[in-house]
Amino acid sequence: MIDVQLGATLRAKAGGRASFPVEAANAKQLLERLAEAYPELAPVLERGVAVAINGQLYQKAWLQPIPEGAEVYLMPRVAGG
Repeated sequence: MIDVQLGATLRAKAGGRASFPVEAANAKQLLERLAEAYPELAPVLERGVAVAINGQLYQKAWLQPIPEGAEVYLMPRVAGG
């Protein structure tokens, strides 16, 4: 089980909740299961989010493994340059 933390912007879309427990082996599975278990987050997740696993930021790395006990943080997708 992974405790997924939400950034402040995403918390507002999740009714103020800061974290959600999710069972997932990789980033794709994490987002799918989070959307399934918490439908209020589905539209936000569909627009795109960045996933930080143990301090490393991933975007579109759907098969990135999530180790047991990892610190996982979701935030709006990073754009620009």
